Parts: sequence; C-alpha cells; structure tokens
Amino acid sequence: MNSRVFRGFVLQLSLVLSIFSVSSFTIKASAGELAAFDRPSKDSVIRILAIGNSFSEDAVEQYLYGLAKAGGYKVIIGNLYIGGAPLDLHLRNAQEDKDVYEYRKISLDGKKDRYPKTSLAKALADENWDYISFQQASPKSGLFDTYLDPLPPLFAYVKSKATNPKVKYIWHQTWAYAQNSTHNGFANYNKDQMRMYEAIVDASKRVMKLVPIDLLIPSGTAIQNARTKLGDVLCRDGYHLDLNVGRYTASCTWYEAIFKKSVIGNLYKPDKLSGADALTAQEAAHKAVKRPYAVSTLK
Repeated sequence: MNSRVFRGFVLQLSLVLSIFSVSSFTIKASAGELAAFDRPSKDSVIRILAIGNSFSEDAVEQYLYGLAKAGGYKVIIGNLYIGGAPLDLHLRNAQEDKDVYEYRKISLDGKKDRYPKTSLAKALADENWDYISFQQASPKSGLFDTYLDPLPPLFAYVKSKATNPKVKYIWHQTWAYAQNSTHNGFANYNKDQMRMYEAIVDASKRVMKLVPIDLLIPSGTAIQNARTKLGDVLCRDGYHLDLNVGRYTASCTWYEAIFKKSVIGNLYKPDKLSGADALTAQEAAHKAVKRPYAVSTLK
C-alpha cells in the first residue's frame, strides 16, 4: 500500500470513528504557530463576511461551514457576491450605495439563504461581523497597481460601517489559473501559471502594508501546493475551482487561518472526495498557512 493510499485510509478510519466520538482528531502545532490566545472561542458565534465574487463563492460557501462545525465552532458565513467583481466596482457600489449584490448567508444551522439586491452597507449592518475579507478580481489579482486607488477608500468605508470594534480584516489571496486556461485575463501573465502565482504572492505581500489587514488567507498558495501532488486538476474550467478537491482545499485554508487550528485530521469532507485527496487538501492548506508566500511540495 503506497503512502498516499495509506494516509487516505487513516483519514477514512478517523471519519468512521467520529461516529462514536464527539471530539475530532487534530495534530498539535507549536504554541508559536497557532497561538491559543488568538483563537476564536468555541463558546461564541464566529461571524465571517466575504466581500467578493465567484472566487469567494468557491472558497467559503460550500465547505467552510462543515469544517468549522466538525472543529467545534459555531459560525455564520456571508458572501457579498457579484461575479467577477474587482475592487474598483466594490468601491463604486459602496460610494453610490447600490443594491446590486446577491448576499448569500449561511446561518447557524447550515442553511443557505440568498438575498438579491443587497447593498454593502446593508450586509455590513446585518451581523456583528468578526471577520471581513477583501479580494481582487482574478485577472487583476497579481497586478498590484490595480489595488492602489480602490482598496484604501473601500477599506475605510467598510471600517466606518462595521459594527464590531474588534473586527479583523482579511486579505484573501486567490489562486493562479490552470496552465491550459483560456480566460482572457491569463494574458496578463503571459499565460504562465507560475508567473501568475508569483505575481499574486507579491501583491498579497504588498497589500498588507497598503491597508491594515489583520490576517492573510493564502488560498493561492494552498492550491499551488496541492498541484505539486495532484497535478493541474484543481480548476473545473481553467480558473474556478474544482467542485470537490479544489473548493475543499480553499475552505481548509480559511479554516486553519481563521481558527488557528491545524486542519489536518478534521473529520469533515465532501462525500465525493476520497480520503486520500481530502488529506492532501488539508496538508496543502496547512503548509500554506505556515508558508503563505512559497510553494511547499507535497509527497
């Protein structure tokens, strides 16, 4: 039995054992890596809002709730969705108070509701959000110059509307396209996946100094890590994530970055995802959170 199959078997066994246990298996990390004092409390509801597009849809709408529940956390997850929305569009929508978002909200019981014709201000006031994320549209994700004009005033607007004085702000580092992608925006990177990834990494480093971001979620690095083992199969159409392992990898990254707890061994996974691939996704996310600006080769 090769190592990948064996590790997949171990995860599958853990999933079976979870039926008889209320606790989930996790790997202990060093105190410096996952500081306990900075972890969200399991005694309170954690509220997470993404100001995004279809890439935040891929990352937070499908599997983050299940991972959080398996980890013992109570969450409410919101996504302000406009397909392909870049930062400058979010800023214009904020300034003009436009009711143009589909606000998708996952409640405490895991049910997802959709509220069309919602404004940024209305969604920001809907919950006492603990985390609010920003991201750039994928064609511009590695073009830092496109961040300079819209992000600071957008950040200031969101901060002025946020109701939680302790809210933490997230930058969602998105992923590079598949090497065979036909997306027009791939031309910005000479249709080169690694060039796009490196540009995204550089932009995500620099954005942390442009506005006071509290937390980076390195989904882009997690996807690139997973590609070292699974191959270039993480996207379903060249740029959106595969419905199973791709989306799960991104959600695992959000889970570990926010909850400061290793995702390796978390007992939740999509039904159609094998135990071996689920473990690969977890490892890819774990290594990305540890090293967000460099690819880690998975064995």
